[in-house]
Amino acid sequence: MNSNKITVLGAGSWGTALSLLLHEKGHKVNLWMKDEDQFQNICSTRENPKYLPGIAIPNNLKLFTDIEEAVTGSELIVLTIPSQAIRGVIQNTKKFLSSNQVIINAAKGLEQNSLMRISEVVKEELPQNPFAALSGPSHAEEVCKNMPTTLAVASEKRDIAELVQDVFITKSFRVYTNPDLIGVELGGALKNVIAFGAGISDGLGFGDNAKAALMTRGIREIARLGSQMGANLATFAGLTGIGDLIVTCTSMHSRNRRAGILIGEGNTIEETLKKIGMVVEGVSTTKAAYKLSIKHGIEMPITKEIYKVIYEGSNAREAVTNLMSRDRTHEMEEIVEDANLNW
Repeated sequence: MNSNKITVLGAGSWGTALSLLLHEKGHKVNLWMKDEDQFQNICSTRENPKYLPGIAIPNNLKLFTDIEEAVTGSELIVLTIPSQAIRGVIQNTKKFLSSNQVIINAAKGLEQNSLMRISEVVKEELPQNPFAALSGPSHAEEVCKNMPTTLAVASEKRDIAELVQDVFITKSFRVYTNPDLIGVELGGALKNVIAFGAGISDGLGFGDNAKAALMTRGIREIARLGSQMGANLATFAGLTGIGDLIVTCTSMHSRNRRAGILIGEGNTIEETLKKIGMVVEGVSTTKAAYKLSIKHGIEMPITKEIYKVIYEGSNAREAVTNLMSRDRTHEMEEIVEDANLNW
């Protein structure tokens, strides 16, 4: 395999884990971060104590706070910064980029104000650059320890998806290609909303029955909106749909689930975000998903109730009551297709 020069923008847990993976595979990796204190801390300790404590960062994995130095000459640019910051970072960086540099988004979210997927944001700012989205059930805490992990990479161009597949794939990090960019992006973003709800259920003391129902009906909401927005429904039955939903709704590595637990236990959203101390993508994605459901005329009752809890101060227990007391209906449907009912 050829060695590539790769810049990872964002030194949170995911950016750090991917940098380590790519470095271990033999690529030349630049890891950029905005925060000078974080940079000095990592340089002196050779680990990222806030995000991945105890994981060594090799001396020849290059660290930067100067974004021009970080991106110049790299063949691939990997975005692991919070979704709401991506446009601003690209706007500040694009004068240093060339049109042949491949942009790979590994963050999971939607731009809150525009309701755009990240590929749409990147295309608006960098219309000439090839783009791919890397998504799937993947906790940084496991990837950095070489635990088996499987993801999907999507792009409008097959050769770009296969390039990214070759760059990332290892014996412990398997990557599939998927032509459905819309579905892969929406699955990765919207599962955070459902995971937030799963955490609320846990925080309220509900059991496995409630979580199973939430996850099952949640993937149905995601698929319903995704279909309306042009996604391939089969994508939501795969790694970036059900797969990512399962891992995010059930693991304590998930910030979205942990945030939901705190809400269920009675904390305010402000208290919750302060306790988590990191970006919780599901908070901004909930607002975007709710607006998209209205825009496209799609019924998303779970998303609606979570939106009301986060943004309107609704009581979490009342939100569950509202979901359970909805008008009765049938569930003669598959994950990806409504069945034709002939009753």
